[in-house]
Amino acid sequence: MDQLHNQILLLLSIPIYAILIPLEILLSNFHQWKFYSWKETAMNIYLNLTNAGIDLVLRGLALGVLVFFSQYHLNITWHPVAYWAFLFLCEDLLFWLEHYVDHSCRLFWAVHVTHHSSEEYNLTTGFRSSVFMPFYRYMYFIPLALLGFQPMDILFMYALTQTYGIIVHTQSVGRLPRWIEYILVTPSHHRVHHASNIPYLDKNMGMVLIIWDRIFGTFTEEMPDEQPKYGLTTPIDTPHHPWHIIFHEWQAIGKDITQPIPFKTKLGYLFQPPGWSHDGSRMTSKELQAIWYKERERRKTEQALRDKKRQAKKTPAAMERA
Repeated sequence: MDQLHNQILLLLSIPIYAILIPLEILLSNFHQWKFYSWKETAMNIYLNLTNAGIDLVLRGLALGVLVFFSQYHLNITWHPVAYWAFLFLCEDLLFWLEHYVDHSCRLFWAVHVTHHSSEEYNLTTGFRSSVFMPFYRYMYFIPLALLGFQPMDILFMYALTQTYGIIVHTQSVGRLPRWIEYILVTPSHHRVHHASNIPYLDKNMGMVLIIWDRIFGTFTEEMPDEQPKYGLTTPIDTPHHPWHIIFHEWQAIGKDITQPIPFKTKLGYLFQPPGWSHDGSRMTSKELQAIWYKERERRKTEQALRDKKRQAKKTPAAMERA
């Protein structure tokens, strides 16, 4: 079975490496879209290889933990189709939860931030891994083991959904048919997720299904008048430094928690959302969005008043001509 899993993943991943990425590079150069640069692509590969090395070392631990908990699984008799369908749904939901926590708790954001740090957005951005995620990712899969799913199947399904998660990292594909956009995570949805525009922050967390974001209120569509700007709200000073790209947020946390502040406040800099500050000197994404939407409503109101005045001026002139 493990050999079959590997063969399936190989068949799905080869087109990405051998066809889709080279094709996007060719299109980008032909149309002068400038989606790729050598430095950013090399950094994406470096982060992916670093993550893969840690993942390989910890794979036995992750499998061992899942095997341990699977001893206490519920006695559920699964039909083969229901087994794989329910495993997919549960795993995708748990990924949404993991991703939500990564964006909502600064301690985990310090791990995940590397994936969002590139100011470019292309298929290789999907390989820009959160390097230290293998240390804790498998903990989210424990409920699956308790439900009776086999540990190897759990890891296989995660790898399978990750393959889908890579191909949505593209600017080459526009909006898809409405029914697809309503159910699946699409390139348009994931462009929003990677954008640093205020209304797009911490939105569209799903891996394969966008329905979780619609259900839990983290969904936002790509707006025609709000072109995505990729990267972080505060760019990294040395974005291609192999050490700094991984540890820059940890260094920032270190500066915050070494301030002369109470211990409880120090914990806030670890467990509150990114952007939280004890003195209000910075703002979280929700605080920024509240201001952004309030300002947008103000502009809409002002525009409506201007349109109303303009219409009122036109009306008497039209009556005179009549």
